[in-house]
Parts: sequence; structure tokens; C-alpha cells
Amino acid sequence: MSESGPIILSFIQNLPAFFIALTVHEYAHGFVAHKLGDNTAKHMGRLTLNPLAHIDLFGTILLPLTLIIYNAPIVIGWAKPVPVNFYNLRNPKKGIIWVGLAGPAANFICGFFVFLIMNSGWVTNQVFDQFLRSLFLINLILGCFNLIPIAPLDGSRIIMGLLPDKLVGPYTKFSSWLGILIMLGITLILLFRRIF
Repeated sequence: MSESGPIILSFIQNLPAFFIALTVHEYAHGFVAHKLGDNTAKHMGRLTLNPLAHIDLFGTILLPLTLIIYNAPIVIGWAKPVPVNFYNLRNPKKGIIWVGLAGPAANFICGFFVFLIMNSGWVTNQVFDQFLRSLFLINLILGCFNLIPIAPLDGSRIIMGLLPDKLVGPYTKFSSWLGILIMLGITLILLFRRIF
């Protein structure tokens, strides 16, 4: 566990960038849903850029930190999902696609502007430069990761909006079970690495 010390320190140092990327991602979901007719996130106080409203203690902090401590091959985590009632959307079939795309798109846009700042020549502080690099990388990874078409990731919402209605149910069941199997696989890998 001592070998994980520097990695844990790096994780703590990168938490602000992680929180910003997650906040931008979740806010975008709520904002687009609001514009398309669903006010659920707004009524629940989740249409905000306050990171505290989106942090999930287990998914945002405890799980990633545990995976790092036990040298997991991959590190995953999540924020508290912004509540969206797709039946409130003016066009639920198209709306679910736009709401699903909103989070990853916001991360890519945020990453693009961070990249511009990084290469502008304005940043001379080494600590701030490292923060920007972390923010760029985390936004890129978060955006790409959420496009994977496995529930409950955003990619599954996009696929649900594109599929014919008769295939949405079977796809949702398959995707959900696949997500569970992946989580079980990660758990088993951690156990085996811990034992051996």
C-alpha cells in the first residue's frame, strides 16, 4: 500500500479538476433537459455549477481512491446523476439523445478551451499549468468514457434514442446486465490482486 502513496497524493491534487469536469458534465445534462421541457433538475436544486450538489461520496471519492490503493488496472468513478424525467421532454425520443450528448459535449468543449489557455503562452505558474493539464485530460477521458453505450453511461441514452421503440427494452436490459458484469469483473480482479 505504501507504493500507492504518490498515486493517492496525485489523486488528491487532481480532485479540484475532477470536480470541475464532473460539475460541467452534470450541469450540461440538466441545462439541456431544462431547455427541452423538463424542469426536474431545476426544482431539485441540481441545475447549478456548485460542485457540492453533484459529488457522490462513494462514486466520486471513495471508489476511485479504493481502486487506486489496491492498484486496480482501471480507475472509475461517477458523480450524482442529475435527475431527468424524459417524459416531460417535448420530444422524448429526440430529447434523450440531446440530453445524453450534453454531458460529454460539455466536457469536450471545456477541454478545448483549457487547451487554448494552455497553449496561449499566458500561463507561467507551474502549479496552475499542471492543474490545466489535469483539467484537460480529465475532461477528455470523462467525455470519451461516458460515450460508451453501456447503461448507465450517456452512450446508452444516445443509443436508446436512435433505436426503434421495439428494440429499446431488450437493449436496455442487455446494457444494464453488461454494466453489472463489468462491475463484478472489476471487483473480482481486485480480489485476485489482493489475494495473490
